[in-house]
Amino acid sequence: MTIATSDNLRLDWVVITYMAFIHLAALFALLPSNFNWTAVGLMIFFHWVTGGLGVTLGWHRLVTHRSFQTPKWLEYFLVLCGTISCQGGVIDWVGLHRIHHLHSDTQPDPHDSHQGFWWSHMAWMLHKIPADEQISKFTKDISGDRVYQFLDKYFVLVQVVLGLLLYAMGGWPFVVWGIFVRLVLVFHCTWFVNSATHKFGYRTYESNDCSKNCWWVALLTYGEGWHNNHHAYQYSARHGIKWWEIDLTWMTIQFLQQLGLAKNVKLISPEQT
Repeated sequence: MTIATSDNLRLDWVVITYMAFIHLAALFALLPSNFNWTAVGLMIFFHWVTGGLGVTLGWHRLVTHRSFQTPKWLEYFLVLCGTISCQGGVIDWVGLHRIHHLHSDTQPDPHDSHQGFWWSHMAWMLHKIPADEQISKFTKDISGDRVYQFLDKYFVLVQVVLGLLLYAMGGWPFVVWGIFVRLVLVFHCTWFVNSATHKFGYRTYESNDCSKNCWWVALLTYGEGWHNNHHAYQYSARHGIKWWEIDLTWMTIQFLQQLGLAKNVKLISPEQT
């Protein structure tokens, strides 16, 4: 089998251009005219909405792993929040993540950590990888849903609409911080789960891969850094198992439970902790 690396895969110039534009636009935050504390606060708020509620709670624990259930309107809202993270379409994201878990740190894994930190962090996205052709096989449960189809296809348009709203509210500082700086930060926080948590930290369980529990990634990603726990028990809605493993997303799920909005929550048994 030919090993998929940056040396034998074609570059994806659409993604490269997309990433370069967003990162370069974020540099406009360095201009004094684009700085105010309200804009920074807006960025922090949308970091939580898109990275916490959207990617971590919605796309990952709810949709990818179905570790709990919510009413359909809430599921769509959380998926919309994830769409505003602009990390590609939700169907593609879920499919690639399911492939990652099935083949973690082996050749079919889209971001196999054995290919190096840079590859698993973001270089894999800059190439046309074989896993892209397998997405449809892993997303049959959502690919026929018209809401998912719309958000998957028009995630950039959704971002543009948000940008126009922010510009109307606060001008360019709101756009630079609320869109571009926030996107870059959420991008890299999410990518650290693919890279840093397969390199740094400790292992509690044998998971047949390189996944580790990394405290600082957990803080940046609302609990996703307890990655070895997650790879050992993918179905669990709670990733921070030990009392010191702070998991803000699990706290959110508990809150939704109290409101009657989260049901059939899957957890590991006490004997497995």
